Amino acid sequence: MIPMRDHNPSGKRPYVTYALLAANILIFISYYGLFANDTALMRFFMTWGMVPAALGAGFSFETLLTHQFLHGGILHLAFNMLFLWVYGDNMEEEWGHLRFLGFYLACGVAAGLAQYLSEPQSYIPMVGASGAIAGVLGGYLLFYPRARVDMLLFLLVYFRIIPIPAWLVLGGWFGMQVFAGLGPSDDGVAYWAHIGGFVAGVVFALPLWLRRGGRALWTRTHGHPPHPEAQYRFVRTDIPAAGRRRNPWLR
Repeated sequence: MIPMRDHNPSGKRPYVTYALLAANILIFISYYGLFANDTALMRFFMTWGMVPAALGAGFSFETLLTHQFLHGGILHLAFNMLFLWVYGDNMEEEWGHLRFLGFYLACGVAAGLAQYLSEPQSYIPMVGASGAIAGVLGGYLLFYPRARVDMLLFLLVYFRIIPIPAWLVLGGWFGMQVFAGLGPSDDGVAYWAHIGGFVAGVVFALPLWLRRGGRALWTRTHGHPPHPEAQYRFVRTDIPAAGRRRNPWLR
């Protein structure tokens, strides 16, 4: 299941979210040519990605920031940017532009530190914005637990968009990260970065949520966004369906 959009329109233009999307895409394009050379690509990731062993030795602290703008492939980039696109605008509206940028980067740093603590001797570089974006998800869950999110469900040739409350989407996603992080896994996914970023997002957003009213905010809005939710409908096409002609040779 893939998130396509939420029913939670933002009242302000999310300039920082747009800038983060553009920065990640442009930086990826700038080193895309290195994917043709595994040695050069690994050297690049070792320099700018977060390497736990180097961090433990007291080096490369800047990679706690730089790793957030690197990705290991087109799909890695695409999924991260999709999540940022769906959830980032509302958190930017809550925080304000500059404070949202600080929140996003701080969640990414927390995610990198969580991954470091999970395997401090590792020489495998960690790259990706998913830890920072996980923090956005954590903050979103705190503010809008019952906002509806349209999820694309696909099973082989079956496709359908299903609206699901955010607490189920994001809570389920976090549960899967914890399950994978605690179990044996060698798929190369930095699950503890996701966990650390998500928890950091909740913790960092908690003071703002309390200033907004805390549980009284949930009581007032019943966990929904404090404004009318967007309504989407699917319009049937006017193009007639093509009929099937029976083959006279088949009985």
